[in-house]
Amino acid sequence: MIISMKTKIILLGVLLIMGVSCTDYLDPYPNGDKSTEEIWKYQDMVQGLVGQCYDNMPRNYDNNEGAYLDCATDDAVSTSTTRDTRRMALGSLTPSSDPGSSDLFANYWTRAYNSIRLVNMFLKDRRGYNTKFIVPKLVNGVVSTRFNDLVKNRLQGEAFALRAWFEWDLLQKFGGKGINGQMLGFPIVLEPLEIGGEINLARNTYDECVKQILADCDSAYKYLPIAHRDFLVPDAGDRVYAGGKYWGKLDGITTRAIKANVYLTWASPRFNPTNDLTRWDNAAKFAKEVVDFKLTVDKVTGGFNPVNAVNWFDPNSPEIVFSARYNNANDAMERMFYPGGFQGNGAMGATQDLVDAFPMKNGYPITDPKSLYNPADPYKDRDPRFYSIIWYNNAQAKKNNTGVLMYTFENWANGGKDAAGVKSTNSLTNYHIKKNVYMGLNWSDATINRQPHTKMFIRWTHMVLVFAEAANKVVGPTDAAKYGLSAKAAMQYLRVRKTYDGAALYTATTDPYLDVVAANSSLFDEFVKNERRIETCFEGMRFFDLRRWTTNLADLNKSVRMATITKKDDGTFTYDFTQEAEKRAYKSAYLPIPYNEILRMSNLVQNEGWESWK
Repeated sequence: MIISMKTKIILLGVLLIMGVSCTDYLDPYPNGDKSTEEIWKYQDMVQGLVGQCYDNMPRNYDNNEGAYLDCATDDAVSTSTTRDTRRMALGSLTPSSDPGSSDLFANYWTRAYNSIRLVNMFLKDRRGYNTKFIVPKLVNGVVSTRFNDLVKNRLQGEAFALRAWFEWDLLQKFGGKGINGQMLGFPIVLEPLEIGGEINLARNTYDECVKQILADCDSAYKYLPIAHRDFLVPDAGDRVYAGGKYWGKLDGITTRAIKANVYLTWASPRFNPTNDLTRWDNAAKFAKEVVDFKLTVDKVTGGFNPVNAVNWFDPNSPEIVFSARYNNANDAMERMFYPGGFQGNGAMGATQDLVDAFPMKNGYPITDPKSLYNPADPYKDRDPRFYSIIWYNNAQAKKNNTGVLMYTFENWANGGKDAAGVKSTNSLTNYHIKKNVYMGLNWSDATINRQPHTKMFIRWTHMVLVFAEAANKVVGPTDAAKYGLSAKAAMQYLRVRKTYDGAALYTATTDPYLDVVAANSSLFDEFVKNERRIETCFEGMRFFDLRRWTTNLADLNKSVRMATITKKDDGTFTYDFTQEAEKRAYKSAYLPIPYNEILRMSNLVQNEGWESWK
């Protein structure tokens, strides 16, 4: 149901939806001492309707929609027994666990609708667009509104793009099959919530939500610059109101990336039972547009180079398509991932299943005889990405990946300080995580070097993976005619780029396994999925990937494994990779609609598997 102009919604009703106090919600943004109507007298406050939405986005991966969400997949296990993601994976989450403040459900719902309300205020009747932001100036005797036009067009485009962003967030998190058997999304709200009536929203169909997100992306694209880059703004005078100073805000190319992600999920088996190839085709087209933009337009001096390593500590990394505002001088990820022995919290550990997903240095998976994998020496000669992502038994943390030793991991059960069970700050899998850890940080140093951290919502790597998966579905691995790039060639971009540590990976002529899988579309599909797993681990993406790829709940309810390590008298080790670390017991492939929302609005249909939450 799309909310029409005739639908009147009282702010008291909004209060109940959002689960916040009357005072908090009635305070207008961005200044609480002005009434809603008075906001329109102050151009800075009108801009604040859009700007506030960026502050509603997470700034790092240390949360339940970032790295912790991987603990609800086969990639990781949470050390804490009370974290929502773990309880959900174990099937022990109850309605009383989500009283309206749970980080996993209600807060995300509230955040999205608060943000959508703000941009709807800006967009309604084009009132934000018609605000005078910059006083017109005389230029050669003619009144010029050029600067004002730059500002109002950017804000109008951002408003549409932000609505699409938070709609996509709602659809990805809460979209699913309702207990009525229909595939549902979220309640589409295109008007600011107003005084005048009661509220009882219903969820739109999944397809209607997809179409609304795509439409908002297209509306945004009409107003936004393709990217916020100074070199795209030839007139230096315009750079006061356009260009690189707006890096970090939504732009035109980001709307293409959002569409690629939406189409990819919509095309996937769970949401595409008839295998409509046009959805795969559109996913490939929009992803390719973003890939090409980075390779051609954005490849300027000192800019994007596809071979360079991703720098997680550069908020302006050319790899970024869209990222959060950054946290400066931050050590949250290091605290989260390091074990207690190195002053960390050991909050989660990689599974043996993820470790096994990394191939050998010749590119072959460890299950292939050509890989030369040795189970007695399992960490030798692995794909170089493994060493930049996982801390394993006897691994050494060296400062800035040079020769200065900071820490050695001891994960053996008979005396290792970092082994599971020895401390509450040790991983339960006998692996710790290196990705997103700044290797120049040592809390024992006299001067502790903390670096910026940010969440890279959409990276160039993501778009390459979207293109490869989708293009393979349409034309197979090697056909380059349709898109000007083959799925195989796209994956080669990732297989030749340097690791996060700056180590060389494969070369264009020494990756025989890529040739093997490119000969068969089904093999290539599994290959891309595994590469996606490796490239995006601990970014909060696999949870949704696993669900879109399968229609079978049993596929999600598998045990995940740990490493059991014993140190022998001669200093060598024995490894057992068969022991279960955790058994998944999902009741549903979908997240629940927040329980309080179901109680307050009888028209909301709960997702299947959560019948007790209604």
